[in-house]
Amino acid sequence: MNNFTKLGFILATLGSSIGLGHIWRFPYMTGESGGSAFVIMYVILTLFIGIPILVAKMVIGNKTQKNVVSAFNELDTTSKKHWKKAGIMIIGGPLILTYYAVILGWVFYYCFVVSFNLPQTPEEAQNLHNNLVGNNLIACLISFAICIFFTGYIVSKGVKNGLEKYNFILMPLLFIIFIGLFFYALSMPKFSDAVEFLFKFDISKITPSVLILALSQVFFSLSLGVGTIITYSSSAKKGENLLSSATWIALSGIIISLIAGLIIFTLLFEQGYKASQGPGMLFVSLPLVFGSMSYGWVISFLFFAAVLFAGITSTISILEPPVAYLTHNYNISRRKASYFICIAIFLVGIFVILSLSVPYGKYLTFFDKSFLEWMDFITAAIVMPLGAFFALLFLSFGIQKQKIYKFVRNFMSRKLFNAWYIIIKYIAPLVIILVLVVKFIDTFVPKAEQSKSENTIQQSQE
Repeated sequence: MNNFTKLGFILATLGSSIGLGHIWRFPYMTGESGGSAFVIMYVILTLFIGIPILVAKMVIGNKTQKNVVSAFNELDTTSKKHWKKAGIMIIGGPLILTYYAVILGWVFYYCFVVSFNLPQTPEEAQNLHNNLVGNNLIACLISFAICIFFTGYIVSKGVKNGLEKYNFILMPLLFIIFIGLFFYALSMPKFSDAVEFLFKFDISKITPSVLILALSQVFFSLSLGVGTIITYSSSAKKGENLLSSATWIALSGIIISLIAGLIIFTLLFEQGYKASQGPGMLFVSLPLVFGSMSYGWVISFLFFAAVLFAGITSTISILEPPVAYLTHNYNISRRKASYFICIAIFLVGIFVILSLSVPYGKYLTFFDKSFLEWMDFITAAIVMPLGAFFALLFLSFGIQKQKIYKFVRNFMSRKLFNAWYIIIKYIAPLVIILVLVVKFIDTFVPKAEQSKSENTIQQSQE
């Protein structure tokens, strides 16, 4: 059988969630969102919303042992089989990879090039990143190609020889490097300041915006809504204790996020920087910090290598659902399916890279948003939340409650099942709708208000 072992399933699914979301997005959002307030809300929401949704999606895949589309189709008892359309979520993976692998390419470049020539001034650090993204198209294309086609190579090898084998290599390496960096940070005087920033509770900092950002981070970090969880759980042994697996995955993700935060904020505070460095924290602030340290190139190389390992485990999980669909439904070999999708992703990714460049960016900007920003909006604000939303609706209204209980009774008591069912039927869907609405407001309302103010200024000038 080409199935995961229990440990292999946990490591693979953990690898799908631990990536740029935990090591890049979590620290900078924490820095901009009240520190401990964001951390506490993120942990609570992961435990009480994230884990139930993880279990729900695992149930769909593990019960059927099918790819995303076929899983919905098999469990759908209606005559018209409309629920299989929920499998459209698999398009989210390739769309995400068109820009996720581009950013991962930057990590690759920083790991193997910038680490050995670190910036010494803030201007040099900013110019280094601006030149890479805005002018060095060859470096961006080569780094992007290495990341995406290495991903395709791993996925083409199958569940046992590809996904499980490389997760057994990459995930322990990630943990080893991060533990080493953690103890390095622990030896620094400012480590206590990082601990205070992340864990000193201040209820006044918990605001509606912090809550929404924490919810958004839960969905992003757990890879909910692109079919990865359903696909991976279909390759786990039938009857696996899904609650145990989901709990391990969520807790490990939380631990990695917190360790990343402690490392990054200790390094920033040690050099006198504030926590709120924004998205540029990874590519501007940290290289500057590394450049001011003794043997900084070693720390830089290890740090970016860890981020690279985490990113690759995520990219292979994102690529697997559409590959599994093509191989199972159209009898295409994994090798052909993997490289066919990777070529398509690479071609679209070229436009993502060009949209950020100085010479071509203006031609690939629409309604004040670059091509990359549009791809991010389509996937993060539409495809991923809707994918999770329809999966929950399917379990709640497409399958009888008693039938679902039979799926999970080997690892859930009746009381626990009832609580879980209330969350997936009522609470989690409302949470997803809330995230959807806020994302649309954040994306479009400020632009509209800005346009109105600009028109008023123009009219007054006339």
